[in-house]
Amino acid sequence: MRLRNIKGASDIVNSSTYVIKNPSIYKGKWKSVFNNDNLIYVEIGVGRGKFIIDNAIVNNNINYIGIEKYPSVMIKAVKRLEKLKLNNIKLICMDALNIEDVFSKEIDMILLNFSDPWPKKKHHKRRLTSIMFLKKYDKIFKSNCHIKMKTDNIDLFNYSKEVLCNYGYKLIVVTNDLHRENIENITTEYEDRFVNRGMNINYLEGVKENETNS
Repeated sequence: MRLRNIKGASDIVNSSTYVIKNPSIYKGKWKSVFNNDNLIYVEIGVGRGKFIIDNAIVNNNINYIGIEKYPSVMIKAVKRLEKLKLNNIKLICMDALNIEDVFSKEIDMILLNFSDPWPKKKHHKRRLTSIMFLKKYDKIFKSNCHIKMKTDNIDLFNYSKEVLCNYGYKLIVVTNDLHRENIENITTEYEDRFVNRGMNINYLEGVKENETNS
């Protein structure tokens, strides 16, 4: 899908108090941004922000940080947040490849929702559940590694299950039809669209002891 450039998106995003402009300066001290010791969850690829914002509204005892690469995508999340008064959510406009430059042993959970499947085999390392990214995540988790993932793409889902298991994750929840399960779930924009089309949503939750923090 071609990304539509929105005029002025960068200026709007950068002027928002919800957006952290120089995130690397908070590496290792993100709790100071929220001024509390609550758990910190990171969503990589927030899109228009429905999922992370709805979570922040419901779970005010959890701090949320959303990462999105493109201002033209993030702008809708920013505009919605400006109408709210939430103190437990921040956004970062950056490439997730640099995630280990921004966090250090302070994240409790990573949320991956409808990530780019990068279908060509030569691009598989760019998948957010590739070994390359899992090694980066090891450096940012506070204690045990904890990932939740939703996707409509069965190839990405099967790939992720295999890579996570081989990397030492225990998959404590796995389903190919999330909406038929009794699992607490806040939906994303893509998810609503797919479910309305009658498509199944694949979901997994995995945990791993983090040797880098032991």
